[in-house]
Amino acid sequence: MRTAIISHPFCRKHKMIEDHPECPERLDAISDRLLASGLDIAVQQKQAPKALRAHYLLAHDEALVKQVESTIPVQGLASLDGDTWLCPESLMAIERAVGAGILAVDEILADKLDAAFCSVRPPGHHANRTTSAGFCVFNNLAIGVKYAQSKGVKRIAIVDFDVHHGNGTQDIFIDDDNVLFCSLFQYPFYPNTAIENNATLINSPLPIASDGNDLKALYNQQWLPKLTQFKPELIFISAGFDAHLEDDMASLKFVEDDYAWLTDQLAKLSKELGCKGIISYLEGGYSLSALGRSAIAHVKALVDSE
Repeated sequence: MRTAIISHPFCRKHKMIEDHPECPERLDAISDRLLASGLDIAVQQKQAPKALRAHYLLAHDEALVKQVESTIPVQGLASLDGDTWLCPESLMAIERAVGAGILAVDEILADKLDAAFCSVRPPGHHANRTTSAGFCVFNNLAIGVKYAQSKGVKRIAIVDFDVHHGNGTQDIFIDDDNVLFCSLFQYPFYPNTAIENNATLINSPLPIASDGNDLKALYNQQWLPKLTQFKPELIFISAGFDAHLEDDMASLKFVEDDYAWLTDQLAKLSKELGCKGIISYLEGGYSLSALGRSAIAHVKALVDSE
């Protein structure tokens, strides 16, 4: 597949408290592994443009946008919630984290790409319409989905394989029958969302120590039938790699081959269903070595899909 990695140096400017797991080094781990793997010659590398304020308002209330803007400190750090801080340069990172997905949508709809991985931070899937939370300021993916809808894409599927439930994304799209949301997550675990399902909401909780075999069964039994029936025109992925065996943030046992397998399944399904493409966003993943290996396995599976 014609695949791009979309990022920007400004995404490293967002900093939180010392030793916070959601750190700039996460992006370095991915870019370093990309070079070490030799995959850099097989992907396009694009710089994320600066998002417009109007893009945030596609998925968020004016009150939240104003709150974030007014909380950006002149110096030091300012708290959005107990887990999420802003520094003077955070808005520079946020603009590019959102802008990466906007560019990905434009490139895929113009038939210039088949897939894109937005290697950006801060992440987004815990941010709902009115609230920032869980290391997330704005919901990058949800904004991208709303932007794609504004460009005429009718049916969109979202697959979230972060170890934490994508509660913000669920809240934004729970009443939208044109968006199918499939989310796996360790349960019980943060953010302790009440589990609910409907025709376009497929929540798949996993107990502690679930591994790749459990992932395969979940995909084949729960997600594949729904995705096939739904026939999305575009697939978005919240790609969190914190379910990895080496990640101390949680207690699942995925390895990079599992991420490659799931990505390959989604890429094949995308082609079978005639989707316009796949847009993936970095969410969690805090063991730097495991994050780098897993993210590049994910990208390689997109590249290698015929």
